Amino acid sequence: MNKPIGVILLNLGGPETLADVEPFLRNLFSDRTIIRLSPFPFLQKFIARRIAASRAPKSCEAYRLIGGGSPLARITGEQGRALEAVLGAEGNFTVRMAMRYWQPDAEKALAEFARAGVRRIVALTLYPHYSRATTGSSLDALREAIAAAGHDFELAEIREWPEQRDYVGCLAQSIKEGLARFAGAPAQLVYSAHSLPVSFIREGDPYLEQIKRTIQAVETISGVGGELCFQSRSGPVEWLAPSTPEMLARLAKAGGKNVLMVPISFVSDHVETLYEIDIQYRELAASLGLRLERTDSLNINPAFIRGLGVLVADCCRQQGWL
Repeated sequence: MNKPIGVILLNLGGPETLADVEPFLRNLFSDRTIIRLSPFPFLQKFIARRIAASRAPKSCEAYRLIGGGSPLARITGEQGRALEAVLGAEGNFTVRMAMRYWQPDAEKALAEFARAGVRRIVALTLYPHYSRATTGSSLDALREAIAAAGHDFELAEIREWPEQRDYVGCLAQSIKEGLARFAGAPAQLVYSAHSLPVSFIREGDPYLEQIKRTIQAVETISGVGGELCFQSRSGPVEWLAPSTPEMLARLAKAGGKNVLMVPISFVSDHVETLYEIDIQYRELAASLGLRLERTDSLNINPAFIRGLGVLVADCCRQQGWL
């Protein structure tokens, strides 16, 4: 019988209640992998507390408008259960999640694996495109947790999958379904990705290049061209451009009427899709004379989950675990 294999789904995490918002932001801004708030590491957490306190009221309002908290842990849990069922045909798999800035964290997942006698672990990022600020930070935290756990875990990492066949196919299908909402009227396709400081790209982060590879693969299937823009930027540094609001203004100025937005770097619904796109950007689009629709997030789309299963099974075969 094959030895049991654990799968850890890596994701950002999010506050599940409004009371969680400020401590979640504090955890986020304490991570020097994302942003160095001071040249002195010992000041990072102090400054992070101040930033979190100042931003919490605005963030609380965003989460209030989407139901009082982030659905990310719930959706990731659903994805994990669906993936575990798919992987049951391959071997003895247990799937858990590790949220980078909230609960459940890597330590909890590792403790559960240890109790179950699981020593072989696949870390599967739920970010299709690698960045040191997302997957990189999550993997660093996981490796640190493994080192501190005191157990002889074997770790295999799935760090990116920008052209995974099922993922790309799901995006192409979601675009087809999204365009159908316009009943044949012309619509501009817009891919909105989470922004990143330009300095990351200059320092070799592959995030932007991988997003472009995904878009090329999707458009090969769909035959529909689109524009790329970036959302969720904050702070005084130079960010990837154009921003999503800038893109909407440009399309309106050019006489556009309909926009289909694809959240290209997100596979699950969370505040960036449910609040930023569905509320903020839709209201902005309406003020500019545009109708904005969004493609459905992949969440627990069966074809998407099968694609995750392929990634894990292939990784395990490469390791000689299957």
